[in-house]
Amino acid sequence: MPLPVTALYAALLGLVYAGLTLLVVRGRFGTGVMLGNGEDRGLHRAVRAHGNFAEFVPIILILIGLGEGLKLSAFLLHLLGAGLLVARILHAIGISREPDLRPARGGGAILTLAVLIIASLAVLGRALTAINVLG
Repeated sequence: MPLPVTALYAALLGLVYAGLTLLVVRGRFGTGVMLGNGEDRGLHRAVRAHGNFAEFVPIILILIGLGEGLKLSAFLLHLLGAGLLVARILHAIGISREPDLRPARGGGAILTLAVLIIASLAVLGRALTAINVLG
């Protein structure tokens, strides 16, 4: 079953992740630290932006894909996908700077959590309906 909405946002988020990866690589070669962060704050920030992305994006993309498979509305799926994309870019910008750009970091974190909760509840509701728990 094709999942074009999920594919669109997975591809866009994959490009963001590649960019975050390149920032870590640049930081590693710039500092000569190949493992950990060597107490370099810039490298630490790049590693955490990359890691935080990797911690949240997969589960949310899985939820969006499941929602698409369960025939959630295209509008909701695009809202979730676009929200996740904006949230992760904001968070990455906010956490990567010294000092933090707190509005970007905090806004990105809050928006990510909102997308996670909304996607979870939407998929849960559709799944319960599909297995006739909610009728």
